[in-house]
Order: sequence, then C-alpha cells, then structure tokens
Amino acid sequence: MKKAIVNGVEISGEAVHFELDRLVKFYLGHGMSYEEVKANLPKLEEKALEQAIGAKLLLDTAMQLDMPVSAADVDAEVEKVKTQVGGEENFKAALKQQNITEEAFRRELEKGVRVNMLVNQACSGVAEPTDAEVAAFYEAHKSEYVTPHEVLCQHILVKAAPTDAPETKSAAFEKIASIRERVVAGGDFAEEAKKHSDCPSGQQGGSLGWFGRGMMVPEFDKAAFEMKKGEVSGVVATDFGYHIIYKADERGGEAQNLVDVHDQIKDLLRHEARGRAMAAYVDELRAKAKIEYR
Repeated sequence: MKKAIVNGVEISGEAVHFELDRLVKFYLGHGMSYEEVKANLPKLEEKALEQAIGAKLLLDTAMQLDMPVSAADVDAEVEKVKTQVGGEENFKAALKQQNITEEAFRRELEKGVRVNMLVNQACSGVAEPTDAEVAAFYEAHKSEYVTPHEVLCQHILVKAAPTDAPETKSAAFEKIASIRERVVAGGDFAEEAKKHSDCPSGQQGGSLGWFGRGMMVPEFDKAAFEMKKGEVSGVVATDFGYHIIYKADERGGEAQNLVDVHDQIKDLLRHEARGRAMAAYVDELRAKAKIEYR
C-alpha cells in the first residue's frame, strides 16, 4: 500500500487501518457482502488512505481554529467509550494495556470532538433525505435489498497441510473418508466431530453456527452454499486439510420491502450527502496543503 506525507508529516499505517475498518463496517452494514468487500478491498484501501489524509487535514484545521470544547463534551465521549468496552473496570484495563493515561486519552478524545464540530459545521447546509428520495432509491436498487443468505453447518476436519508428505495427506484423506462412511450409514455427526475433528469446533459437535457467503475459505464456502439442507458433503479439501460438512439449515435470500430498509437507506443517503459536502470542504483544504505519495 502506498504512503502519503501531508505537510511534511507521514500518515501512519494505524490511521489508514482505522479508516479502512470504518469503511468495511459501514459497507457491511449497508448491504455489501463479505465477498464484495474482499473483491473491492484494493479500492477500499485507496479510499481509506484518502480519508486518512482528509482526517489529518481536518484535525490540523480544527486545532488551528481552536474550536471550543468543554469538559462536559469530553466526559460524554469518555462515557460512550466506557459503555462500548463494558464498564469502568474494562476501560481502566484497556488504558493499562495500551500504556496510556486517562488524561492522555481524554486529550485524544478532545481532538476527536473538535473534528466532529468542524465536520458538523461543514455539513450544516446538508438537508435530511426525504421519504420520496428514500423511496426512489429503493425502487432503483430493489434487487440489492434481500436478506443475507446464511447457512447453519457442522463440520469435521482432519488436518493435512499442503506441504505435508503424500503419505501423510493420504492417511488424512482415508481417515475423513472413513468418518464420512460412518456418518452416511447413520452415525451421529456431532459425536464423530467430538471424537475425531482437529478443529476446536469439534468440542461443540462441529458446529460453526450461522455464517454468510465469504466468511469461510473458498472451497468450504462453495460446498456449504451449494449443498441442500440435511445433506452431508463429500470430502472437501482446503489448505487446512480435509473436511466433511453437514448442512443443518439455511435462511435468507428473500426480498426486503421499503419499510424494512427505510432507515437503512435514509442513513446511507445522509452519509452520501454529508460525504459530498465533506469532500468539497476537504478539497479546499487539500488545495492549500502539500501532499506527497510514496
């Protein structure tokens, strides 16, 4: 990934990863599948770098403007963080783990509050999306609004690395094939998993819980979603070794109506509108800054 230097200061990898994490969470929360996220990761990384540059310019501007931040504003942000981490004790433990004092942490939060104030100021003229705009967007993208397709599976793994000797891989294949024969003949899948699976999930009968497309390695993913409910797969080879899969259930794929996704679309439109306003504002800041790429 390329690096950027803004007014002589290099954008840190941590800052870029922070923006990338925000982007991934946002798009996953607004209909993009894990597969689509992975396919678009290079573009998302580029966007994350540009957002990190924008964040740096906004922070510098907010600090130069010396926007007033009260202790109550910072207190409110601290309380939000405490709630997110599960309370006062967890908060103090997290600070200790990161080797940062609460005072230093509050100073960082204060910077964030200043930036948020600047962002709100730059977006003050952005109107809320109307119901008509939400409905129009839904009609134009109706095919994209379906409940996520998920499957409920158990599996049994016999480890075999790609670099293992042929005889080792052969023995592993024979073992999983024998397990499959017993299961297909009426054996209890969960008990076989507890006794023979090399995956930690074996202790839970091989249960992987519900998962969506793209959450497992490609070979496993393909097999799990192509199987019918109640089926036991053939032997599936991955870099982890050999698997057999039992598909207990599946759900999703149904169309969502406008009522279901109204707030989600409204949030997306609001985000895009504020994004355009911020992009225009950041472009003004970029025009005055020295930005280099390496």
